[in-house]
Amino acid sequence: MTTTLEAPNVTLSIAAPAEITASSAAAFRQFITGSLKAQHTNLDLDMRSTTFVDSSGLGALISLHKHLSEKGGKVRLLNPRQSVLQLLELTRMHKIFEIERA
Repeated sequence: MTTTLEAPNVTLSIAAPAEITASSAAAFRQFITGSLKAQHTNLDLDMRSTTFVDSSGLGALISLHKHLSEKGGKVRLLNPRQSVLQLLELTRMHKIFEIERA
């Protein structure tokens, strides 16, 4: 996972790992929450390399959504692969997250 900051420093941009599963979801969530600074209200999660997300991964995404929503922010999922997008649509998570595809 890599991090970059976007001006004006309210959005944290992170490249998601190849898989967000039961074995990695907690570490993924902790990495992101540990990377968030006080000024960050938004998270852009680049999911172009993510090939698989399981229920624990969805739980981690929802947890991040709740955390940032409490600060008046949002989570944007960028460039999810078709398989990940289908999961988000099947679970209706596409209604919670802002999804952008290139």
